[in-house]
Amino acid sequence: MKKLRVGVVGMGYWGPNIVRNFNLLDNACVAAACDLDEASARKALKISKDILLETDYRKITDALDIDIVCVVTPLASHYEIAKRALEQGKHVFVEKPFTATSREAEELITLAQKKSLLIMVDHTMLFTGAVRKMKDIVKSGILGKLLYYDSMRVNLGLFQRDVNVIWDLAPHDFSIADYLLDVSPVSVSAHGIGHFNGAIEDVAYVVLYFNDNIIAHCNFNWVSPIKVRHVLLAGENKSILWDDLEPDEKVKIYDRGVEVTGREDIYKLLVQYRFGDMLVPKLDNKEALAFEAEYFINSILNNTPVINDGGAGLRIVRLLEACDLSLKKHGELVKV
Repeated sequence: MKKLRVGVVGMGYWGPNIVRNFNLLDNACVAAACDLDEASARKALKISKDILLETDYRKITDALDIDIVCVVTPLASHYEIAKRALEQGKHVFVEKPFTATSREAEELITLAQKKSLLIMVDHTMLFTGAVRKMKDIVKSGILGKLLYYDSMRVNLGLFQRDVNVIWDLAPHDFSIADYLLDVSPVSVSAHGIGHFNGAIEDVAYVVLYFNDNIIAHCNFNWVSPIKVRHVLLAGENKSILWDDLEPDEKVKIYDRGVEVTGREDIYKLLVQYRFGDMLVPKLDNKEALAFEAEYFINSILNNTPVINDGGAGLRIVRLLEACDLSLKKHGELVKV
């Protein structure tokens, strides 16, 4: 069995998790890890003493024995490192958000296609047991016509110096909505304000408008006294509630909703409320990042596409750019 050799650039908060999960695979190993700070780079040795440490990312992107480069650095450097890795013939795994601009994302996608290489954007939430189960439920059709996606992703910190709360937290929900709804929004409205860090917004509310009368609302917050991770996906027949902080029953399916009769005459419109059962499906508890790493390696070995490819990353970056424009225009609707 071919064993792909992985190089990880960036050993801050998330980097060691990337090293650990790729190194656990039978068909991959982490050969090198890099960070500008030598002490951070040495975190990799706690996982494996065989990992080569570097402080210059080019030692990894240019190495002849590296097959995959994982870019786990601040957003501003994603494009530069990923571009060099692709130019050197490496597949790339890039932390979210994919790039700082849609132009950068488009260029990387074109380069990867030219080189017949895979790009995976680290939208880890797509690989949780909860989201995978939700996708199965949506595909089954039991929810009926989808109506709305509503999320709350709030907590106290961590404040970022280079991006606002939308760029930090929204890629999670934007990628989940993109995956579950399987349709892109046509316009976006964003409101936000910064309380402690000048112009950087730490609280934001985003509304995404889709065709077919679907809407999504997302609440992002770095200054909430409590941590909340809720997603509600509602259909005409049934709805799904995902509480990621719930220890056991993370996903619940509700057979509750509204039944409307008399559509042909608004004056005869009758609304009835339906209160049915609540079901708790069994979820796969495998660590999301472990599932994602295995999925990426298998996709490379089998030459198959990935759901969180460069195109998916580009769609999220375009949404983030539209949010920034709407913020500047005080919530004005911006086409995507």
